[in-house]
Amino acid sequence: MSFSNNLFDNPVRLLAPMEGLTDPLMRQILTHIADDLGRPYDWSVSEFIRVTQTVLPAHVFYKYVPELHHDAKTASGTPIHMQLLGSNAKLMAENAAFACTLGAPAIDINFGCPAKTVNNHRGGSVLLDEPEVMYEIISAVRDAVPADIPVSAKIRLGYTDTAKMDDIRSAIADSGADWLTIHARTKTQGYKPPAYWDKIQSFNSLKIPVIANGEIWNNEQARDCMMQAGTEHLMLGRGAVTRPDLIAQIDSVNKNMHSANKNLHSQSAAYLSWQDLITHQIKFLEGKAKNDIVLVGRYKQWLGMLTKGYSEAQLVWNTIKREKNKAAIIDTLRKSMHQ
Repeated sequence: MSFSNNLFDNPVRLLAPMEGLTDPLMRQILTHIADDLGRPYDWSVSEFIRVTQTVLPAHVFYKYVPELHHDAKTASGTPIHMQLLGSNAKLMAENAAFACTLGAPAIDINFGCPAKTVNNHRGGSVLLDEPEVMYEIISAVRDAVPADIPVSAKIRLGYTDTAKMDDIRSAIADSGADWLTIHARTKTQGYKPPAYWDKIQSFNSLKIPVIANGEIWNNEQARDCMMQAGTEHLMLGRGAVTRPDLIAQIDSVNKNMHSANKNLHSQSAAYLSWQDLITHQIKFLEGKAKNDIVLVGRYKQWLGMLTKGYSEAQLVWNTIKREKNKAAIIDTLRKSMHQ
């Protein structure tokens, strides 16, 4: 590794970058909940910042990662690593270097995004078909940023299939990446179950930490993923949005992560009740957004996901699904708190 610290001394738990979902407001809420439950995220990764033709101005980086104004941490103290997406190695390196001058504590490179609009412009998972380009990008970024700033990559198992997994692994091995996160599906497989955690196993031959991601919705799946992938490090995505207490549920059973007193606290706080979650939903609705229309739309997206984790969410959804007034939605939530 080109940096020196103890990031991986214990199993790490990361909040995934999810375009249009884990934006700064959602990161703020989810990292706050995790911290309150006694098992904060080790770090979160930002939504990708698209690099195309030039070095982006500072305001673009601040828009996607406003935490840069606060030592690149959320209010609860969770570090935010910056994710870049692009196909031009030189431009990616120049943008990464500039991001570091703004305070980015780490650079993550996106080779996993399955979105057609991104792939059609030669970004994200389509580059899994070009391992040599992946190597060029990672190594250029690694060379451009200070040695104490980690550079990582996030990939899928392949684009249309897994035929190039060996080439991808070799590209990562030679690139200088400090760690690797793997979503255990190809681009073609999208987000359809299952995730093929066992295929992550072959990447453990790399001399860098490997983080497993994909289809982790509960504690049992987290254990199965770690066992099949052969790594104790996890990135939590949609499961963490659906059950914001997922991180605490996973680690409340791990006696080695806390002292006796802290472990008892974690055990008792591992599950977040619907009533306690309402407070955080109201904070979300009171958060910053372009306007209330955007904020209400974003909240409904989250509430729709919460219906998969909380039966009470379905009752609220049935009441507010056509409601456009933010104050009325907040009032419904407050009433739900006492039901």
